[in-house]
Amino acid sequence: MPRPPEALIAPARRAAYVVLRRTFEHGAYTDLALRAEAGALDARDRALAMALASGAVQRKATLDHFIEQLSERPAERLDAPLLAALRLGLYELLYMAGAPDYAVVHDAVELAKAHARAGHGLVNAVLRRAAREGPRSLLGALGDATFEQAAIKHSHPEWLARLWFEQLGAGEARALMARDNEPAELALRANALVTDADALARALPVASHRDHDIPEALVLDGPFDAQGSPAWGEGAFVAQSRAAMLVARAVAPLAGERVLDLCAAPGGKATHLAALMRGDGEVLAVERDQARARRLQQTAVRLRAHSVRVEVADAREAPREPTTFDRVLVDPPCSGLGTLQARPDLRWRTSAEAIDEMARAQSQILAAGAKALRPGGVLVYSTCTISATENEQVIAAFLDSHADFSLDDLAAELPAAAASGLPGAALTLPHRHRTAGFFIARLRRS
Repeated sequence: MPRPPEALIAPARRAAYVVLRRTFEHGAYTDLALRAEAGALDARDRALAMALASGAVQRKATLDHFIEQLSERPAERLDAPLLAALRLGLYELLYMAGAPDYAVVHDAVELAKAHARAGHGLVNAVLRRAAREGPRSLLGALGDATFEQAAIKHSHPEWLARLWFEQLGAGEARALMARDNEPAELALRANALVTDADALARALPVASHRDHDIPEALVLDGPFDAQGSPAWGEGAFVAQSRAAMLVARAVAPLAGERVLDLCAAPGGKATHLAALMRGDGEVLAVERDQARARRLQQTAVRLRAHSVRVEVADAREAPREPTTFDRVLVDPPCSGLGTLQARPDLRWRTSAEAIDEMARAQSQILAAGAKALRPGGVLVYSTCTISATENEQVIAAFLDSHADFSLDDLAAELPAAAASGLPGAALTLPHRHRTAGFFIARLRRS
């Protein structure tokens, strides 16, 4: 008995197609959808499915631009199953090499046939035309002189392209948006409570290189199954960007101190603080969500960070304990605009309005952290975003209303970070520093 047409579609393309639809039609997180759909594939197909789905999600704005150009109709008016097939096929034709054009077109058409009531002829026509014109002609015609053009060429929401053009300047904004579509760094933090970076590098099956500014950092030179590694089970490392590692180093805790970490899940920074203190002292890790708090506790146990104590509480409220913390880290929820490389769907989830709402909550959490700090103590505010509303403006407003706090100059301590729009604060940028985008400000109470 002959197999139905959909059975002849490459498994990686079929899985990627489902991920695209779940992301854009049902609001699923792309990485979680990928785990569900591609988990049963062999290693080669799984890698291809991940590349196809993540890339097509990232490049949605560019792909939709070409869909409209080649079909002569608005992308949003197309049936969702057809739009997903077009995005998937166009992404592979324009951005990936290896598979023959006819195979890409065939699978996209068959997916449309299987999931849409009609319109597979449109998919066939658009993709065949794209294959004839070729990526050099189509992509080469895109410019980025204005933020509107850059939003299409580099596939970012127009509001975000405009924001970065205004805050960073056109050249920096273009470079940042281009970098957002490249793979994120693969970095590990050697857990000093168990091992060091040299020993960890020798134990890993993949080559790596060091960061001379962060002794515990390893940047991997190839793919690596972190949770499948024996070293992971032994608590020898945690996957963490180098920018995130700079946050605990800015806190600079000393052995024997009491440190408060607000909004502490998933625990990378809390356990880093404990490691920098060599396990001597206390790190109170506050997390509002019970499920995230449980996972944070499990991470602390795995990393042998016994000085970390987890408390389920709202970070916007002052801790129940007396204000005797030597150092406080405020790492509040943010728009995450510094992590777009690693989170392909995030750029389509947030908005300018959401950023304004987050800034209000961030200010409340920062004020709560200040109340918990002893006189003479250190307060560090950090986010993984590139947005003055959530960064420089939050700190400037805090300083205006807290005369007993002053801003430290992090330039000498974090030379790898660029100066932000607020003198003394630090900002990492993915296109400059090849790591995530983080803002870090350190305040000191008189």
